[in-house]
Amino acid sequence: MTNLNQLPTDLPVPQDDGACNHLVGMPLPNVALLATDGSMVNLSQLAGRLVIYCYPMTGQPNVPLPEGWDQIPGARGCTPQSCAFRDHYQELQALHANVFGLSVQSTEYQREMATRLHLPFQVLSDEQYQFQKALNLPTFVAAGMTLLKRVTLISHQGRIEAVHYPIFPSDSDPAWVLNYLRINKP
Repeated sequence: MTNLNQLPTDLPVPQDDGACNHLVGMPLPNVALLATDGSMVNLSQLAGRLVIYCYPMTGQPNVPLPEGWDQIPGARGCTPQSCAFRDHYQELQALHANVFGLSVQSTEYQREMATRLHLPFQVLSDEQYQFQKALNLPTFVAAGMTLLKRVTLISHQGRIEAVHYPIFPSDSDPAWVLNYLRINKP
């Protein structure tokens, strides 16, 4: 069975296709998303700095990943990325940043993952693609599912100030975010 916590060494590297070049300076969309704690979260209404890591989908133990998943550049690695944000959560909070995961999976699916991985932050469901469409976030199709490409947004006072895309390997994302936050204090 596939070890979701470990990245294979032969994954294809995603290339920057320019799909996120338009995001810096955009306001976060005024949409409420269901969080893993059952609350509705409107990211545009939250003050301060936010780190929103958008990811395709997390795998589940004993459930095969979609066929060809490891050959899709940037698809594999959602569990290591989430665990890396969990492991760096205190450092991110010390830099006054609130962290959110975001995918198009259902809240029930996300809740299982967040509980299993002991995530100290909320994961938001964009199951209706409201956030994705408002920002024109890049997607790809796998096994008949339209999924978000991996991209991390850093916002301040409701406006996107930095974008990490493409992200590879996925578990390197928090280090990039921490470096950005240390250099660019509000």
